[in-house]
Amino acid sequence: MGDPSSVWQAGAVTVYTPRRAARVLLVDAAGRVLLFEGFDPARPGHRYWFTPGGGLDPSESPAAGAARELAEETGLRLDPAQLGEPVWSDATEFSFDGIWYRQEQDFFLFQVDSWRVDTTGFNDIERRSIADHRWWVPDELAASGDRFYPPELPALLTRLGQSTAAGQGEASC
Repeated sequence: MGDPSSVWQAGAVTVYTPRRAARVLLVDAAGRVLLFEGFDPARPGHRYWFTPGGGLDPSESPAAGAARELAEETGLRLDPAQLGEPVWSDATEFSFDGIWYRQEQDFFLFQVDSWRVDTTGFNDIERRSIADHRWWVPDELAASGDRFYPPELPALLTRLGQSTAAGQGEASC
């Protein structure tokens, strides 16, 4: 993960642990995106939806990390080359389990006709901090009032050409 970096916030020093990550926008034929509902173990009431993916192993490429995380979290196994190039990149700062991170992350788009999610590959922290998963229509996500990351997700999916009106029924896996 590298050496922590420091920044000043409101007169106090916050130490961030740098982290590289890769995430997957997994979209089905109905235009729905797969998201997991998770929470911070240090703040169990802080619930949010997020895309499959996670931290890269040392010297792991973003595509290889995204493919590995997708297999671990959903059971969908892909060759990293099938993911192509990232469709979006950003940086985010967040606290998880009492540690502050500054995460540089790449997002890949992958489309499937459908997929039955298999979470048996979750690691211990995922088993303890992920409560559910669901396929979301982007418009429904934007109107839900739920917290989701990245906050730009519905607009990003629209920009990438994902239909926001497709598949009006909701499905939980």
